[in-house]
Amino acid sequence: MSSPSSDPRVSQPVLLVRGDREYLVEPGTEKGTDLGVLEIPADVEPGDAIETHLGNEFRVRRLRGPDLFHHFERTGAPMVPRDVGLVIGETGISRDDRILDAGTGTGVLAASMARAGASVVTYEQDPDFADVARENMALGGVADAVEVRTGDVTDDLADLGAASFDVITLDTADAPAVVARAPELLVDGGFVAVYSPFVESTREVARTAREAGLANVRTRETIQREMDFDDRGSRPSTAPVGHTGYLTIARNE
Repeated sequence: MSSPSSDPRVSQPVLLVRGDREYLVEPGTEKGTDLGVLEIPADVEPGDAIETHLGNEFRVRRLRGPDLFHHFERTGAPMVPRDVGLVIGETGISRDDRILDAGTGTGVLAASMARAGASVVTYEQDPDFADVARENMALGGVADAVEVRTGDVTDDLADLGAASFDVITLDTADAPAVVARAPELLVDGGFVAVYSPFVESTREVARTAREAGLANVRTRETIQREMDFDDRGSRPSTAPVGHTGYLTIARNE
């Protein structure tokens, strides 16, 4: 499995933008909209303008990582961009890294790691969700770097091979079972990152990581507040606080 191609001759998905309308499309395809049909040239480039058959213009924009969150077909709540950034930043995921991921879901995290240059093996237990994830990987231009496997990762742990991965990322209820095997699966200095919406499962993950002999085990709540700016002054928004979950990071030493 190779990393995403850097060959400029390989067409990559692009965004078509007009006002509040955005469509993620593949070059050489057709897209129907309420403003008319768009014929996307195979050699389309960011910055180009394309008109529908009704004469309405769309601008072409290069796909960026956060766009995956907004345009992938959803099979549940995808990991939000800030949490994706925390996983990648805390583990240092980069080109040529080998990633074991479980709990694919929509596939935003798997695709984002592939776009950073890693190769990813990701497990999704629901066959329908796995099919959607494969379609999303193709739409995100990373199908050559992400292998979506249907099934429970815990069934394959004995067959994955020792020191096969640089990073393990988990968003699944059976995360503790995988964390217990992380020292065998990870290279020296490799990381495991576990995301959970619940405190109880997070506590179990942290306990298992320490018992397994992983180092630098730490858990953080992922939370943000937006700011409001108006003529009266500036302050944090009174809207609900942006809690999404808990992220536990540990390292193999």
